Amino acid sequence: MHILLVHIHVKPEYRDAFIAATLENARNSIQEAGVVRFDVLTQADDPNHFTLYEVYKAAEDHAKHRETKHYQVWRDTVTDWMAETRVGLKYTNLFPEDSSWHK
Repeated sequence: MHILLVHIHVKPEYRDAFIAATLENARNSIQEAGVVRFDVLTQADDPNHFTLYEVYKAAEDHAKHRETKHYQVWRDTVTDWMAETRVGLKYTNLFPEDSSWHK
């Protein structure tokens, strides 16, 4: 599994628009063959901080995701709404075993 956590800090005045654009991207992303999960989270004590929890079957599937129209629209739409540059951290799965993931 190829796991990515993307941490995003959004300017308060763009919060609602960011959520709408991000949910649209997520709804399309989970339709991709190589996407196992695409969760959108907001930080409980700071609603302008978000984390995208993305799980792909392989790194190649993440690369394919970045080539999709819906991702590119999302990226181009939300960039100026961010209070700082987003940070994406890559992870390797330890548990549960990759074979137990569904999709």
